Amino acid sequence: MSQVQVRFRGCEHLTHRLALATLSGTPVRVEGIRSDSVDPGLRDYEVSYLRLLEKLTNGSVIEISYTGTSFVYRPGTITGGRVEHDCPTGRAVGYFLEPLLLLCLFAKTPTSLTLRGVTASNEPSDVGVDVLRTSVLPFLKKQYNLGDELELRILKRGAEPDGGGEINFLCPVVKTSLPTIRLTDPGRVFRIRGIASSTRISPATVNRIVESARGVLNRFIPDVFIYTDVRRGDECGKSPGFSLALVAETNRGCSYAAQQCGEAGQAPEDVGELCAKQLLQVIEMGGCVDHFTQPSILTGMLLSSEDVNQIVIGHDNITSQLVVFLRDVKALFGREYRFKELDTGHIEMTCLGKGYLNVNRRLQ
Repeated sequence: MSQVQVRFRGCEHLTHRLALATLSGTPVRVEGIRSDSVDPGLRDYEVSYLRLLEKLTNGSVIEISYTGTSFVYRPGTITGGRVEHDCPTGRAVGYFLEPLLLLCLFAKTPTSLTLRGVTASNEPSDVGVDVLRTSVLPFLKKQYNLGDELELRILKRGAEPDGGGEINFLCPVVKTSLPTIRLTDPGRVFRIRGIASSTRISPATVNRIVESARGVLNRFIPDVFIYTDVRRGDECGKSPGFSLALVAETNRGCSYAAQQCGEAGQAPEDVGELCAKQLLQVIEMGGCVDHFTQPSILTGMLLSSEDVNQIVIGHDNITSQLVVFLRDVKALFGREYRFKELDTGHIEMTCLGKGYLNVNRRLQ
């Protein structure tokens, strides 16, 4: 593995960047972190993510400057194992967990990761635990043949601002390279499932969310079922809150997801309607993956066996986040993705797999 230090500037998409650096074993130096801001330097949740990486690895070195505007990260070996971590309430636990989904597959031992904090947030880059459990993880299980060993358990739900939620993520280790991915036909949506959840409020609230969402979705498809999850007492944190996560499944095994968390003064009916309309917009974008699953799948294409991977994405899924990801992959792995516009208006992405092996795995 290369030991040449790679330099980055700014804190955009920091979590995925550090996960890629850990997989490639490449030391990185990040500079200019909010250097022009009134409050410069790393935020508490970014430092917390660095500490979480330190817990999941052995031999990692983190050197943060006095002002916090730069740091050096030298990744060690991925160990996995039983890890517990308290996440700052400024970001949801999905901010910490989603970049680690594939990283934990290449650990020395199976991972049991317990995270505590906010389980649902309206921050666009924070994936809710319901979307992870019902959309992202099932898709990864199917593509990588992981079975039931890959699991996410929601032990407690925690709303903003006090959090108090708790989840447990179980991840096996892979013994060979990940299989080649070829996703070219998204298929047609044939059913929609969802979870309406609440903490420390009346159960009638989630019923109002469900009725509002169904009022939008049933005009397009009859097979809509939304579960309710009402938490009280020791099953949740101290803050009241409610949220909705929706997943549309296609007959080709693809899925599209949307999430919405209630804000102060917002009616439950508004949350249900907004989330349903968001889901329809994601479906309209098309492609085989949505923006929640895209980072994990693209990373899997890079790490897969040495063959050509293919995936079709929606034209609107080419975002600034994707551009940064592609640049990071080139800097850390020396690999590139190729794009081809199809007659359908979608984009076909191809990548030659690296044949990445789990060198950290404990031999039996």
